[in-house]
Amino acid sequence: MQNQSFQFRLDGVPYDIKAEPFEFNEGVRYSVSYNGSTEFIFAWDDSAKQYLAIDTDSSEIPANVETEIARKLIKL
Repeated sequence: MQNQSFQFRLDGVPYDIKAEPFEFNEGVRYSVSYNGSTEFIFAWDDSAKQYLAIDTDSSEIPANVETEIARKLIKL
């Protein structure tokens, strides 16, 4: 699995995303940072049918940024 990076713009603000995949319990999770932030863990949530930030600091991510990161991770 290879590290990924991608960019997007929300409400006029550019975001530079770095995502590092890793295996956990036979699934893939991502260690994600945006614009030089600390890393957040994104894991697949079957009930939501998308990746969600799961660590204790995940509330620091704006909801629209988390949603856009999740949409990009699905495409990887």
